[in-house]
Amino acid sequence: MGFMSRQEFEDLRLKAARDMDGDGELKKKALEVLAEADRYHWIHQTTWFGEPILNLPQDMFALQEIIYRTRPDFIVEAGVAWGGSLLFYATLMEVLGGKGIIGIDIYIPEDLRERIAAKGPLARRITLLEASSIEESTRRRVRAIIGDTDRVMVVLDSNHTHNHVLAELRMYSPLVGMGHYLVCGDTVIEDMPPDAARPRPWGRGNNPKTALGAFLAETDAFEVDEALGRKLLFTCNPGGFLRRVR
Repeated sequence: MGFMSRQEFEDLRLKAARDMDGDGELKKKALEVLAEADRYHWIHQTTWFGEPILNLPQDMFALQEIIYRTRPDFIVEAGVAWGGSLLFYATLMEVLGGKGIIGIDIYIPEDLRERIAAKGPLARRITLLEASSIEESTRRRVRAIIGDTDRVMVVLDSNHTHNHVLAELRMYSPLVGMGHYLVCGDTVIEDMPPDAARPRPWGRGNNPKTALGAFLAETDAFEVDEALGRKLLFTCNPGGFLRRVR
């Protein structure tokens, strides 16, 4: 990059990201690669501290950028899976500060609890709630843990049907304070070719992206972080990184 200043480098990066986002052919190819690779469970290949994350590294780095910039006190994630993402957030909080991570899932195996408990200081930051994310009693349990703080980041990555995600968006968005993020996962489902879909209760017309559209139509409290999204190219969450602005 020669003798470029840091500001000049930042300007170059921003322009390159805008140009890349405007390259429709490249974005089409990237989606085709994502759809083809999904047949081989590409998004299941990444681990953190030995536990699968079930997400693209590109999206995890985007979450890291958000956490670094906003320094939430708590991160609430609906959809625990194998716990890798919870450990990822806990690692960042060990470095950056913050109080805790809450993971919600309808089924949390005992052996997963044991493996997380064995992670020392990371485990002390994690609270696991075995419950439906859309039950009012679950929201109350989350509120009891986080207290009065609104320095909260929410990541929704559980049941991907329209009705479920819309219920989660409505239920957890009030927890997110000004400048903090509400992340709606797997919005890419709406854009995937029909023949690429694995058998699931969700699909085109019934997924997080359709729920997100309905949610944004009924509130002006959040806006999509376009600058973050346009530099990812490979992402499961296009348009799904929301920042509270009012």
